[in-house]
This record gives sequence, structure tokens and C-alpha cells, in this order.
Amino acid sequence: MSQVLAIDVGGTKVASGIVDTNGNTSHKSKIQTVVPVAETLYSRLLQMAKNTLELANGPVEAVGVGCGGPAKHSYQLVSPLNIPGWRDFPLREKLEQDLQIPTYVDNDAKALALAEGWVGTAKHCRNFLAMVVSTGVGGGIVLNGNLLEGADGNAGHIGHVFVDPHGGKDANGVSGLLEGSASGSALQRALGSPAVNANTETRKKVGELVGRAVASVANLLDLQLAVVSGSVALGFGDIFFEAAQSTIDQLSKIEHANGTKIVPSELADEGPLIGAGAVGFRALGKVKL
Repeated sequence: MSQVLAIDVGGTKVASGIVDTNGNTSHKSKIQTVVPVAETLYSRLLQMAKNTLELANGPVEAVGVGCGGPAKHSYQLVSPLNIPGWRDFPLREKLEQDLQIPTYVDNDAKALALAEGWVGTAKHCRNFLAMVVSTGVGGGIVLNGNLLEGADGNAGHIGHVFVDPHGGKDANGVSGLLEGSASGSALQRALGSPAVNANTETRKKVGELVGRAVASVANLLDLQLAVVSGSVALGFGDIFFEAAQSTIDQLSKIEHANGTKIVPSELADEGPLIGAGAVGFRALGKVKL
């Protein structure tokens, strides 16, 4: 059975593991991303990747990476908003050179969309949105069975949809966008403590804001399913999803979006790593939606 090394680069942690062609994960490990020097983070990431490769049972055909955006040149150069030290960072080139294995990098939320359409909640669905509501807010969109790419590979950035004129600022200093009010980092700034401490009213409000964004995408792109993962969304649970669904129901009255559903990812916290693996398998022609 084929296998790839999967690396998920998030705003607070980097995870690695081995993923096989059935979407199973093994030999998982993680490190924190909060380090003062960009190259130090890369060195730690590389060492973790090497350690994971040593544990693999058999050859690894590729390295698949899901990384926060935005990026340039189809994720040849990455600039994750929640890793300030990485700006136009040549992650793919460096990993391929240091590991001597073909390496492929894509947006982490687009990677999640691949995972959901491959072995997850949206399996066999040709039109859906996959979202991550965690340290940041990202999205991947599949239309007619194709993952949307955009000019530089950045399609799907739902975190930068306008949802609230009184919302907080995002990492770029823009007010009112979803990421500035609903992400874990935004909630920590607003609350003065981690998002996990948010009260019921805040959890409901975050759900409403995400519902506004999902409704806008559904109305615009003619899709009826949003699959959501991430520590904030899954951690807030039913309060979040009920508020989001109610908001979508209120805003998606046009016939093609009427009935749009928002659901938690069945892959849960495995989704990002499976998605990173899917990036590698897709490049090898072994994952198709």
C-alpha cells in the first residue's frame, strides 16, 4: 500500500504523520509553532519530519503539506498569517531539498476539503465547502468535483468574507471580516483568555458569524453543504452549529441555496493530517474527488 509523509502547518502547532491510500494515519507527532525565529521553526519541523520518516513501515512516495495561507505561485512561497516570521517562505523547496522526496504544498483548508471529499463527510459530494475555524479561519471549495485553486492557489479564503461592520481586526488590520471576529486568535484578543473559555453568548455569536459567511458562499456558488473542522468550531459544539444553521436558514432563501446544511467534520482532529496526505496523493494521481 502506498504511503506519504503528511505535514500540517497550523497557527499554533505543526503535526506530522504517515498517511496511507485508505486515509489511515500513523506515527503522529506535533510541535508548537510559537518560536521567535522563523528558521528555528523550520529546523524543528524538519527534525520532526525526519523522525516520522524513520518510523514509516516501507517507502514513502511523497511529502504532502497543508499550510496556512496566503501564498504565492501555487504555494511555492508561503506567508501564513499566524506565523509572522514566514513571509514568502520557500517551504516546498526547502523540504524537498532536505528530505530528498517529492514534496507538494497547498493551503491547509483546501487540504481539508480534499480529505472530506476523499474519505470524510463530503465523500461522493461534488459541491461543498470545507472550513477550518481554529487559530485562523480558512476554507476550501469543491465545485463540480473540482477543488477551486485561483490565480495563486488561494481560492476559498472564507475567513476574509465581510460579516460584521463592528467586528474585530484581522492580522492585516482589516475590520469586519470573519477571521477578525471568529478565529481563536481574535477571540483571545477580545476575551483576554483562550477561546475555550468563551461563554454561551460568545459561542452563539461566533456561530452566527460563520453562518453569515457560509450563506454568502452558498448563495454565490450554488452549493448546499458546509463541513466544518477546527478547535473553535468543534470545541464550541452544538451551540455553535445550531446558531450557524439558524443563520444560514435565514439568509439562504434563494432556491439553489435553500436547505444548505452546516455539519461538523466526521474526521474531527484527524482531518488536517489526512488532508495533508491527500495533497501528496493527489499530486501522485492517487486521490480524486
